[in-house]
Amino acid sequence: MLNISRSEVEFARANGINIAYQTFGDKDASPLILIMGLGSQMVLWDGEFCRQLAAGGYRVIRFDNRDIGLSTKLDWMQVPDSAAVASALQRGEVPALPYTLEDMAADTAELLKALGYDWAHIVGESMGGMIGQIMAIHFPERLRSLTSIMSSTGNPLLPPPSPEVLEILYTPFPPDHDGYVESFVRAFKILSGPAMPLNETLARKWAEQTYKRGLNPAGVARQFAAIMAAGDRTEKLKSISVPTLVIHGEADPLLPVECGLATAAAIPGSRLKIIQEMGHALPEAVWSQIVAEIIRHAV
Repeated sequence: MLNISRSEVEFARANGINIAYQTFGDKDASPLILIMGLGSQMVLWDGEFCRQLAAGGYRVIRFDNRDIGLSTKLDWMQVPDSAAVASALQRGEVPALPYTLEDMAADTAELLKALGYDWAHIVGESMGGMIGQIMAIHFPERLRSLTSIMSSTGNPLLPPPSPEVLEILYTPFPPDHDGYVESFVRAFKILSGPAMPLNETLARKWAEQTYKRGLNPAGVARQFAAIMAAGDRTEKLKSISVPTLVIHGEADPLLPVECGLATAAAIPGSRLKIIQEMGHALPEAVWSQIVAEIIRHAV
């Protein structure tokens, strides 16, 4: 384990909510903020992964998105029905949503402001990559660089998830401890893909941490609705001028590799890195590659 300082979990008031966050590395180093994906708490940016990034010369900040982990849970808001949201979109209607990915992008921008930063290097995974893209579109002055990992443009014509992954998306995890942990590990294996080495001990650690910090299925449903209704960003992505790195797994079963190719094609001047055998997860086996790519890019 690298000898890199780590703060306790702290809270910042940003965009009208409380956001739980944690920092790694020198407080005077360049800020690099990590945005996690759908329903995932900040602990899935593993502490050792964060230390490796911090060793590259960054003040690494990981945080819980709204409605997840220790950040504000918007329990007073409705729980959207995904079928109803899909039906409204098919009819060309704008569905009623508790919040949008634009709201979540504003959360991140306001978090930076609350922590005293004018800008940061932004690294987002999956939904977090979508949020980072939206930040680059609407808050370009807040980004020194963007890294979009295993994300997409939102183009509905891109290949869909595999049936096995769709089952994960639409099947709630059991609420009891043992059932949750076993379901988490099974889902992580599927998302990682058949060829990627999996550290099951590490996956169980993430499951245990997530369960201990608290589950919020309603928040996951609200985030999922925001993703469904986000629309196709392809044209807007063409306006991005922030230096952008697109990282995608060659074997991604949730957002197939074509989604990464489309993202890189849409963002002018972006650099694309396809990682062989990588699925839709960040297992230990890919950390060194991804850290090296981010350090090379985020200057």
